[in-house]
Amino acid sequence: MNSSNHLSPRLEINRRAVGAGCPCLIVAEVAQAHDGSLGTAHAYIDAIAAAGADAVKFQTHIAAAESTAAEPFRVRFSPQDATRFDYWRRLEFTAEQWRGLSDHARARGLIFLSTPFSPAAVELLESLDTPAWKVGSGELTNLPLLEQLAATRRPMLLSSGMASWNDLDEAVAIIRHAGAPLAVLQCTTAYPCPPERVGLNVMAEIRQRYGCVVGLSDHSGTIFAGLAGVTLGASLLELHVVLSRDCFGPDVGASITMAELSELVAGTRFIEQAIAHPVDKDAQAKSLADLRVVFGKSVVAARDLPAGHQLTRDDLAFKKPGIGIPAARWPDVLGRRLKQGMAADTLLVEDDLD
Repeated sequence: MNSSNHLSPRLEINRRAVGAGCPCLIVAEVAQAHDGSLGTAHAYIDAIAAAGADAVKFQTHIAAAESTAAEPFRVRFSPQDATRFDYWRRLEFTAEQWRGLSDHARARGLIFLSTPFSPAAVELLESLDTPAWKVGSGELTNLPLLEQLAATRRPMLLSSGMASWNDLDEAVAIIRHAGAPLAVLQCTTAYPCPPERVGLNVMAEIRQRYGCVVGLSDHSGTIFAGLAGVTLGASLLELHVVLSRDCFGPDVGASITMAELSELVAGTRFIEQAIAHPVDKDAQAKSLADLRVVFGKSVVAARDLPAGHQLTRDDLAFKKPGIGIPAARWPDVLGRRLKQGMAADTLLVEDDLD
């Protein structure tokens, strides 16, 4: 599938433009880091807002609607939950609790997002007027859920972590048939993801293949991949966050701290400013003429020299400031004679030479 001209590579989430020519949307993913504590979930919202991210994202799990008792643990980490089903059930919030989280995020100036994992979760999040859908890579082949989400025609942020190109082609076709705005995020389902598996090159392939907004969902547990992604044109960054690396949960190793999130935000805005202001090298050099004098080197007498002396290479040294004959022109003075004697370290000028 090559739809590079199908749609303009830009969409809007809560009146925030995302895509070509727009600031990168930075999404801080809480996921299950709250471990079922509503208070902790609210604390994450405050911390993420303070760090300067644009959006907070949760995951909305309704155990009975998405799972069975047969679901295995990805990583057996929780001594208090006998099964993965029990874990999902323990992390559930009520509709009113979700509304409180959504209202809190918006009050702090954050876009509120949450990934649904069942039709019931979609309905719950729709009731909160969630402005976009993040589709986890495990749901990418859940075509009935994709169809339900796409039918709302809200922007869809598609994570590609476990997908083949055929999987993505089918999902993109469903979304575009429904007319929903689309972003596709390069992602590798590894926690944490080593650098050799981040797949920064795939962003360009996604852009070429689908002509859509492109992002990076990063599980490296560092800010490095995200900053590289922004430099390579990611319009959206999603990263797992934790309040501390001492927190409990399966995603801590793939997460960044709030201090690192703040650094990522600052680094992203720095990179955006640098890219937005290309430099004319000659014009820049001209504007730095005063500094070229301060830092530049001139031709000077390497030792005391008598009047009439014919200059050789051994008579010359090159020292600051750059107000005499420039060091780059030293061959021009070879073989010329001094009009008068010169002390060591005296800068040569044209009037000193015959």
